[in-house]
Amino acid sequence: MAARPSALLAVLAVALAAFTGAKADFDDQFEAIGDRDHIGYRDDGKDKGQEFSLELDQESGSGFKSKAKYLFGEFEVKMKLVDGNSAGTVTSFYLTSGESATHDEIDIEFMGNSSGDPYVMNTNVWASGDGKKEHQFYLWFDPSADFHTYKITWNPKNIIFEVDGVPVRTFKKYDGLPFPSSRPMTVHATLWDGSYWATQHGTVKIHWRHHPFVVPYKAYHANGCVHDKATNKTACPAGSDAWMRRELGEEELKTVAWAERNCLSYNYCADGWRFPKGFPGECGRDL
Repeated sequence: MAARPSALLAVLAVALAAFTGAKADFDDQFEAIGDRDHIGYRDDGKDKGQEFSLELDQESGSGFKSKAKYLFGEFEVKMKLVDGNSAGTVTSFYLTSGESATHDEIDIEFMGNSSGDPYVMNTNVWASGDGKKEHQFYLWFDPSADFHTYKITWNPKNIIFEVDGVPVRTFKKYDGLPFPSSRPMTVHATLWDGSYWATQHGTVKIHWRHHPFVVPYKAYHANGCVHDKATNKTACPAGSDAWMRRELGEEELKTVAWAERNCLSYNYCADGWRFPKGFPGECGRDL
């Protein structure tokens, strides 16, 4: 039996309201990067918060960035990466102060793969324009099979990278060494064509016959000290001490050691070819 027009209209009205609500929520928090038509919105009522999807095709990549700027905080999101042949694609969740030669940045990037090969999760830290601090991991699960949670905690003492609640890296502040601590940053999520470097050092390019590539993001959460450019003041939320003072304890450091033994595929502190005149000052120090 065919559905009554009134029933169809009711379904359409609910779908339109969900789309409108998700889009409004997006507009409250974020600015679009790239082609706005490559960003999708959905609220199916089953998860806390809305779901936003980024699309990459031959015309454009896409992304979004927070309207708020933060000076320290904890930031997390759930992502489900492109499945199948994702070679050349780069999916990211990161913070950055901008694009100047002295910018700060904290990165989580996923470099796509040929079918059957694992994704590489690249983590990196830039301070006053000084980068080249990558740790790269093959994760212990397929990040394209389901949603997983990726989190960055940034405070004056250290930066902690977590996957599904498991700390996999900590980058500590040492006296006299660069550390991002004075430049407010916005939160970014992007999906773009990184064929020139992403997969096997750029030797495997993106296959456009598989496009469009789509990555959904959901359960975005930012809990940080918001910087007001007009007054040059920063306001921290109630309860911020929990993450502002956070450092990894003994048990959490064991998970970092486990990740290094079992998942780490590249460590800049072990790349003597890259640093022939000596490793960066933080290398070799105890966590």
